[in-house]
Amino acid sequence: MAIMNVKALTFDVFGTVVDWRSSLIREGEALGKAKRLSVDWAKFADAWRGLYQPAMDEVRSGRRPWTKLDDLHRESLDKLLAQFGIKGFTEAEIDHLNRAWHRLDPWPDSVPGLTRLKRKFVLATLSNGNVALIVNMAKYGGLPWDAVLGAEVARYYKPQPECYRTTAALLGLAPGECMMVAAHNGDLGHASEVGLRTAFVPRPNEHGPGSNRDVTPARQWDVVAKDFQDLATQLGC
Repeated sequence: MAIMNVKALTFDVFGTVVDWRSSLIREGEALGKAKRLSVDWAKFADAWRGLYQPAMDEVRSGRRPWTKLDDLHRESLDKLLAQFGIKGFTEAEIDHLNRAWHRLDPWPDSVPGLTRLKRKFVLATLSNGNVALIVNMAKYGGLPWDAVLGAEVARYYKPQPECYRTTAALLGLAPGECMMVAAHNGDLGHASEVGLRTAFVPRPNEHGPGSNRDVTPARQWDVVAKDFQDLATQLGC
């Protein structure tokens, strides 16, 4: 009965909707080839993602004022270019590489699955990505969002509860009328604590071959689906 009350699906984006790792590797390899660089771009992508949470922690803790993810990504990128000994990029090339996060490829089932889900539900992002990043990614990948919400709009980064509550409120809904869709058990756990319903859609390849991170549900979520097409079927779309 609780699921019957759901009116909106709110989505984690990085990893759940788009394949950030393969996309960053692709972008790095293209730029590296043009500049004749020999770089382990898989290692570079993992290191960049590895700085994601620590950078946001500085904002969550109040040690620094609100800073959008594009700017946090750029600060992390500057550190990594030095760490990997990568030189010779122009400012325009560095900015282009930073905006690789705007050009992440959707998983194969994402667009067709979201298109089905959109027939019945409001689809909104509940991502730590800033608005311009998520909008550009949607244009690039054909992602059919009804609303781009989440961290920048709420001025709180997940998993701070205000991020989830504000997203629901801006949709004019109670938390229980929203279902958080994510490939990450932790994200769902925090959403559940605020009152959102939960759908787990694992992405076994998110962190590359052989990773066992978030490949199985950590507990009994409201829905567990193998992909977005399966989620649409289970939700009657």
